[in-house]
Amino acid sequence: MSEPQLTPELIRAALTTVKYPGFSRDIVSFGLVKNIDVDADGAVVINLLIESKNADVPRYIYENVMGVVKELPGVKQLDVNIEHHAPKTKKASANDDPADWKSSVPGVKHVIAVASGKGGVGKSTVSANLAVALSKLGYRTGLLDLDIYGPSMALMFGTKERPGCSEKEQFLPVEAHGVKILSMGLMVDEDAPVAVRGPLATRYVQQFLRDVDWGGLDFLVLDMPPGTGDIQLTIVQTVDLAGAVIVTTPQEVALIDARKAVGLFQRVNTPILGIIENMSYFVCPSDGLVYNIFGEGGGEREAQKLGVPLLGRVPLDIATRTCGDEGHPVALEDPGQSMVAAAFEGIASTLASVLGE
Repeated sequence: MSEPQLTPELIRAALTTVKYPGFSRDIVSFGLVKNIDVDADGAVVINLLIESKNADVPRYIYENVMGVVKELPGVKQLDVNIEHHAPKTKKASANDDPADWKSSVPGVKHVIAVASGKGGVGKSTVSANLAVALSKLGYRTGLLDLDIYGPSMALMFGTKERPGCSEKEQFLPVEAHGVKILSMGLMVDEDAPVAVRGPLATRYVQQFLRDVDWGGLDFLVLDMPPGTGDIQLTIVQTVDLAGAVIVTTPQEVALIDARKAVGLFQRVNTPILGIIENMSYFVCPSDGLVYNIFGEGGGEREAQKLGVPLLGRVPLDIATRTCGDEGHPVALEDPGQSMVAAAFEGIASTLASVLGE
């Protein structure tokens, strides 16, 4: 069987396997391949146009293009020419840096993503209490529950009120405990499953991010779903995030997955604002002894390894669970009486300072 003829079309098809750094789309679909020439002797010339502020992008693409095309049968000589310059505008055309396609959430100064690599580390509890703590400090704060399949904010804030609709046909968030909230849990019955496939869930997320009248916020906290799937990719690729907060417990099994979450944000140049070590320790109420139930120091070591702050260590506390179940986040308590409330107040204050508020 003879080898397929080496043509520009064959090379272009091979280039669809080269992904733009940090994205699932390839360099052909982004329109970066401007010209491909092939002569009868197997000499190939590929011309690329890359508009990016990141100097590492053209180097990465060059190496991957060379690696893919050199393996094609019939290629005797290969030249890859890259015209690289910074974007002139921020309009979303095929030749813009995809990182510039990110847009802000209307009416919001700072968008903070609260993420974890796995479930069960208390990410939603942290999101709820961080939002409350920011509000208590005097900041206009919103909370967007993006865990489409397992929304929990309606329960944690003790509300069943349905979101309204503005004259511009935008969602009007519900307000509880000084925080504006939007969650799928406020739109469906408590026992009703959200049984939708990934693409539809992604569309819900996009609508939540774009079609909401927040009325002007200093901070919008995004309670991200666990993992690094479609919803997470949609957010990091399209939203201009002020940064991400990673929630973990001290144990290694949680830290392994936390690193994956960190890697997702780093790939798209989203700042990691810091790590919160949740369920860090337990103080026995009867004798005051401290028990490190999930290990000790894991969050601090990971923060040092990544070169980011350890924003705080939140103790394991019965009141945190009961307050959440009763719709009264523990951060509402007096910090002088609650170690957990004090921890969240400190974390909120640190984040506000880091973001210039």
